[in-house]
Amino acid sequence: MATSTVGLINNWLPPSRANYDLIISLWKWFPVAASLQWLIPWYGMGKTSVTSRLNLPGRVGWLAMECPGFLTLLYTLRTLPSQTLPHHLLATDGLPWQNKVLAGLFVLHYTYRAILFPFLQPSMSPLHLIIFLSGVSFQVINGLAIGSWLGGYGPATQADWASQSGGGTMQFAVGIALFYVGLAANYYHDDELREIRRRAQRRNRNGKVEKHYEIPQAGLFKVMLYPHYFVEWVEWFGFWMAAGWGCVPARSFVLNEVAAMLPRAVKGKKWYVDRFGEEKVKGRWAVIPGIW
Repeated sequence: MATSTVGLINNWLPPSRANYDLIISLWKWFPVAASLQWLIPWYGMGKTSVTSRLNLPGRVGWLAMECPGFLTLLYTLRTLPSQTLPHHLLATDGLPWQNKVLAGLFVLHYTYRAILFPFLQPSMSPLHLIIFLSGVSFQVINGLAIGSWLGGYGPATQADWASQSGGGTMQFAVGIALFYVGLAANYYHDDELREIRRRAQRRNRNGKVEKHYEIPQAGLFKVMLYPHYFVEWVEWFGFWMAAGWGCVPARSFVLNEVAAMLPRAVKGKKWYVDRFGEEKVKGRWAVIPGIW
């Protein structure tokens, strides 16, 4: 296997094997940094966004923040195999079909989350520059980690898939099904939030509503306030399951998402209580029924 790579940034984009191992090793520590959110009262997007000269327009900022993840993954998949895989593999079918399916799922998620989501929203709050830069960093590193694993540093043949931990066809199929359930539920609950804003716009004669909040009532909103977070975790858990329990980048993605989003949900429940009162929020968990 090649010890160096050539690309947009030699040995980093795409990464050499040594740099990939370094990225994976450091990426495991992201939850430590994300846990600082428990100590910081301010969160610069969504319901707690603030007025600042460092704010970016919501739609444009979101699009630019979320796209680097899948673009990095696609670039890595395009460039890494030709530099790391044996020629006889490239001359036949290239990467296994499982690698291509998983890459397709990653792109499918971000086609919605990065591209469609901001334009489906009736309105979007400004995005603070610090949040934007943090989000871009997360997306690039995550796309690099998963893209490199799919591009040759993980299973590169059918024999590799057969021998790795949790690489069976049934587990792969169940993981894919779980991913699609999470993706569909993610869209459903996002759209319920959008419908709140759309109803307010219909009531408003000029059709413009920048700030309007209600307690959602449909689907899993009946038992939790942030089901769109929960089902996204389900989605990426399915991805990890399909990739195999030994896929460190997929595992890190799930754990990192939980570490980043759980504090927001817990603080978000407090926001709901402060705004609507304990009685109206009563009976709903923040994001994990029966636990939190």
